Amino acid sequence: MNFKHFKTNLEKENEYPKLVRDNIPEIVEQRTGKKTKTRILEDNAEYAEFLLHKVEEEANELANTTDKEHLIEEISDVKELLDTILEFNELDWETVEKVQKEKAEKRGGFKKRILMLEKVD
Repeated sequence: MNFKHFKTNLEKENEYPKLVRDNIPEIVEQRTGKKTKTRILEDNAEYAEFLLHKVEEEANELANTTDKEHLIEEISDVKELLDTILEFNELDWETVEKVQKEKAEKRGGFKKRILMLEKVD
């Protein structure tokens, strides 16, 4: 399967400033002939904040997919961000999968398709 970019034009996608993939400024310049205004996030706390905002943006795009090709693209974006967040925090997938397994054993997964209809106080 080849990569295909899907334009969604969702509100979250059009919020700036936003974290972008490393080659996006060059791609924009090639397409438009114009340079984009950018800056490097030197501050770790600010970088972490924008990573989390980007996950929210990509999760929103994932929630609005329309077909399997688009689904794959958005999952790949979310996974790229999760990989980056793990690396930034000096964590790894092995640790995440251990916690995931523990939570699944205690609380289950999502395979039974259970929809809770109301909050119980």
